[in-house]
Amino acid sequence: MRMGNLPDVLPGPAETYQSYTLPWANASNTPFRLHKHWVHEGGIATPLIVQYPGVAEAGSVSHAVSHVIDVMPTCLDAAGVAYPDQHAERGVTPCEGRSMMPFVRGQADPGGRIVYWEHEGNRAVRDGRWKLVNRYNGRPGPWELYDMIADRTELTDLAAAKPDKLRELAGLHESWSARVGVVPWEQITRRR
Repeated sequence: MRMGNLPDVLPGPAETYQSYTLPWANASNTPFRLHKHWVHEGGIATPLIVQYPGVAEAGSVSHAVSHVIDVMPTCLDAAGVAYPDQHAERGVTPCEGRSMMPFVRGQADPGGRIVYWEHEGNRAVRDGRWKLVNRYNGRPGPWELYDMIADRTELTDLAAAKPDKLRELAGLHESWSARVGVVPWEQITRRR
C-alpha cells in the first residue's frame, strides 16, 4: 500500500492517503483566503446542509453565523433534551454553543452573538459584521480587522483605520481565552 505525501502518487486511489497541495487547498476555498488550519474564511467557512422533513423548508437558506460548538446544542434541542448542569454529583461546564434549530425552522438570526476561535495559535473573534483575525507563523502576527458585510473575502484589512474596534475585539478574545483556558501556542510547541 502506497501512503503519505509522495510526489509521484496522485490523490484519489483507494490505496493512498495522498491529498492535494497547498495551492490547490487555497483554490478549493475560492473566493475565500487560505484553507483549513487558518481562521480566515477559507479555513472556517463551511456550509451546513440540513434535511429535516416537516421542520426545515426545502430549498431554504440561512446566513446565520454558527460554529461547530453549536452541533451538540442543536442535537439536544432537536431531541428535546436539556443540557445537564451536573453529572454524578459534579458540576458540568456550561455549554458554549447555541442551538441552530431556530435557523433550521426558518427563523432569522437574532444577532448579538460573539464567536471565538483558536486553532494552533491562529485566533479570531466575530461580533456581528466585525471579525478580528490573527495568523500564527511561529509567533503571533498582527491582528487583522475585517467588515464581513462589506468584505466577506477578507481582502481589506481595517485594523489601522479602526483601532478602537480592534482593541475592543482583541479584549473580548483575551477575556474569552482566559475564561476557557486557551494555552498560548508557543507554550505548547516548546513542550514538544
